Amino acid sequence: MNDLLRQRIGRLLDSLDDGHGYQILDYIEFLDSKYAARARPTGILAKITETVEDTMRAGKLPIQAISGTMGLMDSATRVMKGLAAAGQAVVEEAVKAAETTSHPPEPDQQG
Repeated sequence: MNDLLRQRIGRLLDSLDDGHGYQILDYIEFLDSKYAARARPTGILAKITETVEDTMRAGKLPIQAISGTMGLMDSATRVMKGLAAAGQAVVEEAVKAAETTSHPPEPDQQG
């Protein structure tokens, strides 16, 4: 999709309430299942979030409850991604430190 079309759709979506937003989501998912190769979320947190949202919608819970829950899950996902990035940085630093201690610099060969 080109950027101008994406921006135009985005402007229209911004003016809608959550109820209409979910109607549009239903239609987009219908079009996706009919015409596109299905691209499911790859991350475990994205899969969990989508499953919870679909379950709540199937249970016909109020839009406000679904929106609130999705907001909380989105916040939790961002926190978990931040923790994962911090953990990865710690591991990388530990690996660097282990490499420098296991391979000390060669002493000068002066004779």
